[in-house]
Amino acid sequence: MIEVEGLTKRFGRKVAVDQLSFQVRPGVVTGFLGPNGAGKSTTMRMMLDLDNPTSGSVRIDGKHYRQLAEPLKHIGALLEAKAMHGGRSAYNNLLCLAQSNRIPASRVSEVLDMVGLSAVANKKSKGYSLGMGQRLGIASALLGDPEILMFDEPVNGLDPEGIHWIRNLMKHLAQEGRTIFVSSHLMSEMALTADHLIVIGQGKLLANTSMAEFIRENSRSYARLRSPQRERLKDVLHEAGFTTTETDEGVLEIDGASTEELGQLAADHQIVLHELSSQRASLEEAFMQMTLESVEYHAHSGAAEERSAGPGWGQDRQGKGA
Repeated sequence: MIEVEGLTKRFGRKVAVDQLSFQVRPGVVTGFLGPNGAGKSTTMRMMLDLDNPTSGSVRIDGKHYRQLAEPLKHIGALLEAKAMHGGRSAYNNLLCLAQSNRIPASRVSEVLDMVGLSAVANKKSKGYSLGMGQRLGIASALLGDPEILMFDEPVNGLDPEGIHWIRNLMKHLAQEGRTIFVSSHLMSEMALTADHLIVIGQGKLLANTSMAEFIRENSRSYARLRSPQRERLKDVLHEAGFTTTETDEGVLEIDGASTEELGQLAADHQIVLHELSSQRASLEEAFMQMTLESVEYHAHSGAAEERSAGPGWGQDRQGKGA
């Protein structure tokens, strides 16, 4: 389990992470979401002691990362796939990591096979494509067979087959009881992968809830009805106490009603329906609704404009507060 308590990080006068507290529990895939500049990458770097917090703490299974004698056996992370030594082969890159953590050399071949790189294991990693480099980074995270795994943009550069593979891998690892923490800007992919969400904006915690609850609380759910007897249907709905909204296409939209209830009402009055469907916003729509006031950069007339970053915002644009 990962425990974040009162985590704060300042870059001069810029607060990148602001009193952040949450837990990442085993057995589920936890998604980590936030707009650009929200503090996600800085938070993940502090989890691994790559950045020192201004205040607060992070514990990995009850210990700070620096207290772990062989950290790769406890937590594996993919933060930057290109961090590998380009002049070394994939095999030798992983072998160096394995030796530093007393991991058997046989494990190197296992993870290379697991991520599909066995055929190019002896090729220098600087010649790898973006997707191959991503697979090598994932292999390094898996090397110590850890109980905790952190992935930052794991599908970056992967083809559709690779995306399907990493999605199923994360789900499988969670089903084994491992702690999976993943950050991504691809909302459609996160919706298919994550069970739980932690959402931050401007360094502050905005939500810590299940995927279903997050969408339910931050979006509109409604039913759509379309009928050749539209006026009669509107009268029947009004008499039953429902408030309808009519679209330009003549479709009736109703908040707070189930399709079963509306279908039965139409049947009772012998009204023909050409459409009866339940509509719910996507994760992307719910995310946009929640983080609307936390977005620092908005595009206007094709140009990105900084909204309210304040002093020191240049550091954030260089990635230090991303």
